Amino acid sequence: MKRINFIIVLTIFFSQTFAQSKAIFVTKVGNGDPIIFLPGFITPGTVWEETIKNLKGKYESHMVSYAGFNGNAPIPMPWYVTIKKELINYVKSNNLKKIKLIGHSMGGNLATEMAAELGTLVDHVIIIDALACMRDVMMPGVPAEAIQYESPYNKQVLESSDSAFTQTATMMSQNMTDTKEKLPIIKSWILQADRKTYVYGYTDLLKVDLRPILATIKVPVLLIAAPFPNKAVVTETMNKQYETLTNKQLEVAPGGRHFIMFDQPQWLYDHINGFIGK
Repeated sequence: MKRINFIIVLTIFFSQTFAQSKAIFVTKVGNGDPIIFLPGFITPGTVWEETIKNLKGKYESHMVSYAGFNGNAPIPMPWYVTIKKELINYVKSNNLKKIKLIGHSMGGNLATEMAAELGTLVDHVIIIDALACMRDVMMPGVPAEAIQYESPYNKQVLESSDSAFTQTATMMSQNMTDTKEKLPIIKSWILQADRKTYVYGYTDLLKVDLRPILATIKVPVLLIAAPFPNKAVVTETMNKQYETLTNKQLEVAPGGRHFIMFDQPQWLYDHINGFIGK
């Protein structure tokens, strides 16, 4: 009897541990062909709510949020790879087909990886202000293996005081949008993040290089970019980053910064509807 009780306790323990280790959290809205909405780093799935309200057509929208952000429990590292695997499993376990993937920033990276792995299950991809290899632009010449969790910069951020981290969050949010009323929202997302996920998750992201898999993606892809610092520089960078992506269309927003859904919402809605409605 004691042995049975012990087994039951162990089962409950491992079940709870597994439940708490979820990498993604999905909210579904509507009915129709599935659209998976993938937010960027530190961003909740709710960032897509207004976009979903402005969709033309019948779709089942899947808003994804990530572990370690917006009050969700953190997971062990590696963070990014675990999220990618769980997204693939989510699609397969829910038998999703005719999928449209819409990803902003890091969500665009995940959309790219999913399109490459899921093949014909995906029929449209929209990548919003994301680079195939962020490291190549931010840290040219630095190999992925040179970027480690344990580094002086990461140690500094992990150990920084709440006031110092708040200053960092303030500066970062100011670089992400021109819409002043959205600044406190972005800042709150940064401050709510699990600190280790914020630091080590970004380290994971710096290692990502999707350029080798771009040629395997055959479905139509819409690349959307913010015109910062200017349209000419952005166009050149995006064309270089996604050079081997054959079935692509690039559109640069008429204004705004990284959060295009905040700075150019109607322009974004029009381009999303025009692309997935073809």
